[in-house]
Amino acid sequence: MNSTRRRFLGHAGTLIALPFFESLTPRAACNAPAQPQAPDGTARNLVCVGAYLGFHTPALYPSATGAGYTATPSLEPLDELRSDFTLFSGLDHRAGGGHGNWPNFLCGKKIGDVSLDQRVASRLANPARFSSLALSAGSGAPNMSFLRGSVAIPAIERPSVLYRKLFASESDRQRTDYLLRSGRSSLDFVLEDAKSLGSALNAPDRAKLEEYFTSIREVEARVGRQIARSQDPVPSVTYRLPAADPVAPNLMIECESVMFDLMALALQSNSARVLSLVLPGGGQVFTLEGKMLKNGYHALSHHGNDPEKIAELVQIDRENMRCLASFLKKLKSFPDRDGKTLLDNTLVLFGTGMGDASRHSNDDLPTLLAGGGFKHGRHLAFSRNAPEQDQRLLGDLFISMERRLGLESSSFSNASKGLDDTLL
Repeated sequence: MNSTRRRFLGHAGTLIALPFFESLTPRAACNAPAQPQAPDGTARNLVCVGAYLGFHTPALYPSATGAGYTATPSLEPLDELRSDFTLFSGLDHRAGGGHGNWPNFLCGKKIGDVSLDQRVASRLANPARFSSLALSAGSGAPNMSFLRGSVAIPAIERPSVLYRKLFASESDRQRTDYLLRSGRSSLDFVLEDAKSLGSALNAPDRAKLEEYFTSIREVEARVGRQIARSQDPVPSVTYRLPAADPVAPNLMIECESVMFDLMALALQSNSARVLSLVLPGGGQVFTLEGKMLKNGYHALSHHGNDPEKIAELVQIDRENMRCLASFLKKLKSFPDRDGKTLLDNTLVLFGTGMGDASRHSNDDLPTLLAGGGFKHGRHLAFSRNAPEQDQRLLGDLFISMERRLGLESSSFSNASKGLDDTLL
């Protein structure tokens, strides 16, 4: 067998990249070490939003904790919704720092572990037409959603693509059905071909291959569910898309706003119950309130305590909060089952994998949780210096979120306590 660092399995134009296998490298050692090995909820839907460059926390975190805090500049756009969300400070995954570790946000301490949205999507009863949708407000975003085997889910970057997916015409649906069936057939052949590879692998690599293809089987199962529901009635909407997709980097906030609108429609029409959205961050220079900023977004995140740069960075944070506020208001205005609103039945997580972009620190990840029937209206602060029994991780919040969605959850990554006693 001609071994290379990276192998692919393929059939009829379908290629699947395999993980790196020590036993297939020319110098593979035979003794290579093995890889390290609730109460019913009331919420029905999950939305996860991650900002790549984080937030300027001095303008976000109130000085006071509990319910009586004074709204900070970055929280002001959300203040009329105060009773519908909780702000958390001091939570993180105890993971490494830097932009490369940003995907820890929904994965926990190890990048590539199954992300929160996909853990939920794979276990929800009565899934919608789409078990989950991964989105980005334009291009340049990092991966945020991961399946088993560290398989990243590519994000939909264009609002028009998402719109057609959600509210497809009959001809679009026929084409999608054909592509789904073709892709599923190719996966069958590729998985069959993979069986011949197993005999060439050592035990650790066989375990790695099995984990990897478990994720492929999960994709295949999702494709099967989509095929089964491909003829479900498509809701009719009157929403008007912009004349052109706002996908240029300097139009990220406009794209974000449209994506939030479409996410609200997806939830309202029960087209999807699990959605994720990444807010990219690069060198783009935004125009806000008719005035172009002096610095690019990424440069502002590395402000070096320059007051002028900080002021512009906070302007961007406030715009992101305005987009979130508009989304939450829409969900709150939509009636849902049992006399509740759509926000009552939806958990909305708004956060980041970057605690302080200026220092490339991934400690203390600012996190906001709205909806879902939790006890809100507070700023909850946690500290690494607290007694061990009082310390909490971001994964503890995820545990309580999964439980609120009616799923059994006792651990998430390196967290095992939950926050039920605080949120319920």
